[in-house]
Amino acid sequence: MLIRLLVPIALFAIALPGAALAQPDAKELNEPTLYELLLGEIAMQRGDYALAAKTYLELARRTGDARVARRAVEVANEGKLPELALEAAKTWQEIEPKSPAALQVVAALLVSAKRVDEAEPYLEKLLASEGVDLERAFLQLNRLLAANPDKAANLRVVQRLAARHPELAPAQLAIAQAAAAAADDKSALAAARRAAELRPEWEAPAVMEAQVLQKRSTAEAAKRLAQFVERNPSSREGRLNYARALILDKRVPEARKQFETLLAANPGNTDLIYTIGLLAFQLKDYSVAEDNLKRLVGNEAYRDPDGARFLLGQIAEEQKQWPRAIEWYEQIQEGDHALNARLRTANAIAKQGKLDAAREFLHKVGADNPDQQVQITVAEAQLLRDANRHKEAFQILGEALKSEPDQPELLYDFALTAEKLEKYDLLEQNLRKLIEVRPDHAHAYNALGYSFAERNTRLREARELIEQALKLAPEDYFIVDSLGWVQYREGDLKGAAETLRRAYGGRPDAEIGAHLGEVLWVMGDRGEANRIWQESLKSAPDNETLLKTIKRLRR
Repeated sequence: MLIRLLVPIALFAIALPGAALAQPDAKELNEPTLYELLLGEIAMQRGDYALAAKTYLELARRTGDARVARRAVEVANEGKLPELALEAAKTWQEIEPKSPAALQVVAALLVSAKRVDEAEPYLEKLLASEGVDLERAFLQLNRLLAANPDKAANLRVVQRLAARHPELAPAQLAIAQAAAAAADDKSALAAARRAAELRPEWEAPAVMEAQVLQKRSTAEAAKRLAQFVERNPSSREGRLNYARALILDKRVPEARKQFETLLAANPGNTDLIYTIGLLAFQLKDYSVAEDNLKRLVGNEAYRDPDGARFLLGQIAEEQKQWPRAIEWYEQIQEGDHALNARLRTANAIAKQGKLDAAREFLHKVGADNPDQQVQITVAEAQLLRDANRHKEAFQILGEALKSEPDQPELLYDFALTAEKLEKYDLLEQNLRKLIEVRPDHAHAYNALGYSFAERNTRLREARELIEQALKLAPEDYFIVDSLGWVQYREGDLKGAAETLRRAYGGRPDAEIGAHLGEVLWVMGDRGEANRIWQESLKSAPDNETLLKTIKRLRR
């Protein structure tokens, strides 16, 4: 996908619920009121958040003190009492009807409760509030609404709010963003184009339009950005997105020219150098990626040289240059990247056929990092699975779960390893436990649903699980792939092909390509199936699912 243009400002420039809220000044309160405040604080210190929040809420209603109402919101949020928090927030807003902070808190809580239509009048008042920057507010509106999984409802609300500001370009962009999230590409394109008409020099609408166009044609996306860059040659974000679109359209020499133009205009911009290096790495243009990241390693002005070293190690791994990868990782001795560098080192050792040495290395890392044992155990299990030693992986994960039976990473990896051994009862048991422990774990629902679909059993339940996963992570293309696979198992070939095309367009992964190719093959479009498979083989020639699919269907 194209780079998303992010606007680095606080949401409506107002703190959301959960931020520290001011407590009333005791000097301004009478004795009975102060006594009730103390009761509330004592209740909270004892962990009785419900009693504390109710005490504050009742006091706020009696005194009409907005500060006490705000305190009730804070306490209810801390105690994970959303209904009580909403009740307190509405009381705060009634006491201070023109307060932008109160309006936003009520709206945010309603959105979190999936009551987005009820949030609309509060959002309308917020947008009209004195002191709120209307343009910035519209640019951040979809972030606030993101807590609601009903994307169609979010779109309706954004459209109604934006209708009151038809000549405001950010309002049109907000519609485009909401429409794209709701998979309404026609509305997204129309709104993005209207935003571009209102503000032709602004790159955000052009980038948004290209993101939508890319779903059907990388060439169309590149053409749109080329037009924008031609008219606005100094736009860094526009040119960077254009370069990415060119690479996705397999026009690498043209993309490199755009990178060169960017760097020539910004020779000392280390953030840009890193972005280009990272982008080139993601698009597998390793020479450009390496050249740029090496420039950062020796640059004293760059804030994160170890981050560049870590990426250089990954670049070496991608090219199977294992000793070179280890050299880069060994240069990272401390800081945020140190543990991951050790884990990647173990992987590089194992890839050279030295699995026992890799495991021994991990055991030493574990001795030095006892608080990171879960990550290290999961990494060791992955090395064993990569070597098809699934029983040993199953054993070490099972032992680790004895001491930490509710640990999410261990539960997930143990379940996936159980599937490799066809222990489907344990797969289901552990994924259901994970869902109980972490009800927001999208991949737990997806893994269980996909397992049913892959085995062509309990398809109705599989669909329900995967749809729940999509509600939690609507932009995850692996979950979209699972939905397409369920549709295929259900016999909906047309629907499956459409869904899998969307998944493959967003994430051209080899396994997704295997699924899309199979559906196309069964539909009779064997030329297109072969094209997808060949494209996938170039990026992942050893992918087991892809190779098995091609062998099974071509025989």
